[in-house]
Amino acid sequence: MPALAHVSDRGYVLLLPTGYYLFGGAVAVALSFAILAFTPPSPLDRLARLRLRALVLPVDGRFLGSTISFLVLASLLAAGLGGSRDPLSNPLPLVFWTFVWIGMLLVQGVVGDLWRWLNPWYAPWRLATRLIGRGAEGGLFAYPRAAGRWPAFAAFGAFVWFELVYVAPADPEALATAMIAYWLYSLAGMIAFGFRAWCRNGEFLTLLFTIVAQMGIAVFRTTGKGRTLVRFRLPGAGLVLAPSLAASGTAFLLLTLSSISFDSLMRTFFWLGLSGINPLEFPGRSAVVMPNSLGAAGAFLLLWLLFVLCVRLGEWLAECRQGGAGAAGRLVWSLMPIVLGYHYSHHLPALLVDGQYALAAISDPFARGWNLFGTAGLYVSAAVTAGAEMAWVMWNIQSAAIIGGHLLAVAASHVVAWRMHGSTARAARSQIPLAILMVAYTGFGLWLLSTPTGY
Repeated sequence: MPALAHVSDRGYVLLLPTGYYLFGGAVAVALSFAILAFTPPSPLDRLARLRLRALVLPVDGRFLGSTISFLVLASLLAAGLGGSRDPLSNPLPLVFWTFVWIGMLLVQGVVGDLWRWLNPWYAPWRLATRLIGRGAEGGLFAYPRAAGRWPAFAAFGAFVWFELVYVAPADPEALATAMIAYWLYSLAGMIAFGFRAWCRNGEFLTLLFTIVAQMGIAVFRTTGKGRTLVRFRLPGAGLVLAPSLAASGTAFLLLTLSSISFDSLMRTFFWLGLSGINPLEFPGRSAVVMPNSLGAAGAFLLLWLLFVLCVRLGEWLAECRQGGAGAAGRLVWSLMPIVLGYHYSHHLPALLVDGQYALAAISDPFARGWNLFGTAGLYVSAAVTAGAEMAWVMWNIQSAAIIGGHLLAVAASHVVAWRMHGSTARAARSQIPLAILMVAYTGFGLWLLSTPTGY
């Protein structure tokens, strides 16, 4: 069964020894921690609090944007069920995996929460609550606080399995069926517990986009007069001021990083060798369903264990008596730049190539010879990721994204630790184990970029 490969299909042959990149990236992160350890965090904290009032939009726009988004989604789902079964000509898998899962997540992390205007559930939920006569929130029941964000974590875990383990995640019909089922499930949750409560705790896509948007430079707030206030801030400033997450929220955020890392690891010769498969004669995804299922779960558990151990050890070094649970919920925000850096570097080739396929497919969604937007005859070129020169440029861009994400993570973690402990020295001591973990993860990420892949 055909499946769309949404990442680079080969390892790059570098013009410089890989060890130079791994060593240089790790040293850069380590030096940044060493410098920050002797730098007063208060100026960075003031910069994080800086806000500039840029403009006031005269309308809210969420209902209109959600309506358009829902209609586009419905059209794509119809194409998924009734269009071509080829993932490279059907617009549903191309648009979802390329523009939503890759592109929208990047936009959220750079710009801010634009998803608030594109959420395809908001308008249908508003209409449904008016029909049943509910108020502004429209919840039939109060959301159980004890449930936390575990419903969103479970849904995200199912999504990770579908993306990484399922034999054909880009099969249009299978993807459309899964998306319809999840959309109805989420709408039912919003009607039952209210839109805001379910988006914060049960709907993983909105929760993920909202968390990533803490890194964005723009903050959007809806005023009581139906207007939208826009303020600008420095990249990553929202991570420093974000509230502490409970265990469910911490687990959710760690799952984003572990899933992206394992997405790269599971394609390597190393992992395929551990699974007993010759990477040069890859038999198909069905042969690695069980190893990849165990690997995805193991990657999350290992990262969670390492992170919690580093935080607790750091609190012990800082002589903090409050324990590591609250510290983990605050420091986990500092991992978001790493998540975004990995996401960008891992999916950059797919964004450049599959984005072209998507532009061609949207003009003929049902494979009937249409040319709705004049892009049906678009010539798709893979040369943007091919050749020695482009390979060198691409790998350096990806490396810069990973190293830059780690550097920003170190800075954010340092400021958060200072806000927790109120002392530069104690904050620096508390960050030593986490800094070591980040340095090791930098080397691991750069190795994933350079090692050969089997599929």
